[in-house]
Amino acid sequence: MAKILIAEDSATAAAVLKKALTGLGHTILLASDGEEAERQISLERPDLVILDIIMPKVNGFQLCRIIRSNPALSKLKVIMVTSMDRESDRYWGLKQGADEYLTKPVDIEELKTKVRRHLDHGLL
Repeated sequence: MAKILIAEDSATAAAVLKKALTGLGHTILLASDGEEAERQISLERPDLVILDIIMPKVNGFQLCRIIRSNPALSKLKVIMVTSMDRESDRYWGLKQGADEYLTKPVDIEELKTKVRRHLDHGLL
């Protein structure tokens, strides 16, 4: 099965996302800020990152650019899940290299569908 990293500074939001995705059978990793997420990506090599934008140390936009600038991470899928809900935020998130952009409160079924789609297309 795949490894999914949830990078979310809210413990409550991280727990909700983890609970929702645990049933899919994948290994779920957690990071509470952008720097920790960057370390986890280097060490654990997840297949998909669920990425909040507003996080301490390194924000989600910055981390997405770091991921996309590293050729070794070119197949890593990124789903941004954020409270930033303006169309310009969505545009900017996708411009940074996110594969998907979902706003909070996230529709859990939509998130699961997008996770399955990205992990089931022979990307592992």
